[in-house]
Amino acid sequence: MDQQGITKQDNLKQPVTTKQETVKQPVVTKQQALRMLETYFGYTSFRPAQEAPIASLLRNEDVIGIMPTGAGKSICFQIPALCKAGLTIVFSPLISLMKDQVDGLLVQNIPAALINSTLTQAEFNKTMYEVRSGKIKLLYIAPERLGSNFFCNVLRALPIAQVIVDEAHCISEWGHDFRPSYRLIGEWLNSLPKRPIVGAFTATATKYVENDIKKLLGLDKANVYVTGFDRPNLSFSVIRTPKRMDYVVHYVRQHANENGIIYCATRKDVDRVYENLTRAGIKVGHYHGGLSDEVRREMQNAYADDKLQVMVATNAFGMGIDKSNVRYVLHYQMPRNMESYYQEAGRAGRDGAPAECILLYSGQDVQVHKYLIEQSIETPERQEVELRKLQSMIDYCFCSHCLRKYMLNYFGESTVWTTCDNCSSCKGSGDKVNVTKEAKAIFRAIMGTDERYGASMITSIVRGERTDRIMRAGHDALPVFGLLSNVDEKSIKGLIQQFVASGYLRSSSGKYPVLSLTAGAEEVLGGHKEVEEIRQHVSVPSRTSRSATTTSRGKSSSGSGGLFEHLRQHRKRLAEEAGLRPYLIFPDTVLIDLANLRPTTLGEFGNVKGVGEAKLKKYGLSFLQAIAEYKG
Repeated sequence: MDQQGITKQDNLKQPVTTKQETVKQPVVTKQQALRMLETYFGYTSFRPAQEAPIASLLRNEDVIGIMPTGAGKSICFQIPALCKAGLTIVFSPLISLMKDQVDGLLVQNIPAALINSTLTQAEFNKTMYEVRSGKIKLLYIAPERLGSNFFCNVLRALPIAQVIVDEAHCISEWGHDFRPSYRLIGEWLNSLPKRPIVGAFTATATKYVENDIKKLLGLDKANVYVTGFDRPNLSFSVIRTPKRMDYVVHYVRQHANENGIIYCATRKDVDRVYENLTRAGIKVGHYHGGLSDEVRREMQNAYADDKLQVMVATNAFGMGIDKSNVRYVLHYQMPRNMESYYQEAGRAGRDGAPAECILLYSGQDVQVHKYLIEQSIETPERQEVELRKLQSMIDYCFCSHCLRKYMLNYFGESTVWTTCDNCSSCKGSGDKVNVTKEAKAIFRAIMGTDERYGASMITSIVRGERTDRIMRAGHDALPVFGLLSNVDEKSIKGLIQQFVASGYLRSSSGKYPVLSLTAGAEEVLGGHKEVEEIRQHVSVPSRTSRSATTTSRGKSSSGSGGLFEHLRQHRKRLAEEAGLRPYLIFPDTVLIDLANLRPTTLGEFGNVKGVGEAKLKKYGLSFLQAIAEYKG
């Protein structure tokens, strides 16, 4: 994290103004904003989620925007910044994020700059001169800078139109990336002679976090906009296979022309997956806390520059990646909770093009997470909360209904539809198998033992295991004892998890969860209901097999895969020459449209969504030539 080279965190000693005036700005019309959008970004309309926060900022009203990754939150403050007289200051937590944002703006001829610890004194002086002379519209800084009274005084003299706090959840101790320096922002705002309009944006915020943002930034009267969590371009799947490594190697080979992220729960697993993919001849990087800062930085840069196809990482690889063209995210293990999974999976498809989010489940994941919760969380109350969240994640993995609907319901969103046709449950090719016999045996075992045991004991009873514990309790005399002796332990425990997820059983929270029956189970026992299990067909070739054919989502999405790949390589060459991230030149969505439309003139090229005037001028002829040269 960028500490900005500050060794002393001085408290702001400026007196807090008792009644602060607000910076006066003329109201900007929607038409003016749309002209800016088309000119600079190449779009003729805002996304539905962008309209309200943009309108509020243009009316000079404070805003809190809670928007999922990929919803286009940057546009929400960049357009008002272009429309307003004066400077917009953006607080951002990481150097890499700032650089990507500023580089992306400069490519579009938007005057932007950053100040961080990587600047020399000469570069700092030049930037501040340009800021003071009004040449810069957006200035990106890290909150640690506010620890310097000198720098705060420099900022006070600037004509600040609006202040934007990006990744605003960092301000709260309840947030997942708490940064104490973020708390300096509110104090600094109060010290300004005139208070600018303030916008706070984050992808994830509970009510606790939202309240902290309001309190610490003085946003009690702010308009709060919470965008829905649904990401329709993302396809969600849960795969239950004992051959996880083989599946990963096969999948990555199949998607050789695409960028992906593979998340692992431990450093050891990161290294194992990395080694296996390296042996398979794949350009792969790895990222975890056990690597040096230099190695992690090199890996992150190589991945962002499309020099690596895939990154294998722990959840430490997170906020610092702003890569829009990630086409898949695989989870080698089940994450601990839905919040983590949504955030990590949400790094796929930020450009709006189709992307896949696949979770590979194993029963062992549950035991690992339970152990970690018990070891790392001290208070019983907090443990119980974390175990409940874990159970919700398990239920997701065994959900036989729409995964997207399950996820949205978890975050408090209701849906009018029951199927999405874009998750493994809705479009799965598995067979429905009647497991009523197995269900009745399990339910009767739970009832016959007075609902006093968990999955392990119930499994042992129905399998007919004559353990000391079972014999002492006399459970070998139960009518269901040994009724499922022909079914392996893993399958029975999997069925129990599925019955919990389907609502036939309840599992108590705590260190030793206990199973109990619901009304649904009683219906089954009464002969009024049948129980079905969906059994997946997962074909996993050996990782040593090289027979797998290579596919690319660019092919299917564009209808012209060869041209799409040709344009992707052309973009990469241009990016290397310019010292830019490839996705900053054009996102994959633009390349897909170019491959489909095959424009022959600059006028036709300029009609493609996402192509603004500056980029058309810089890259239009080059891409037209690349399209003309393509012989496919």
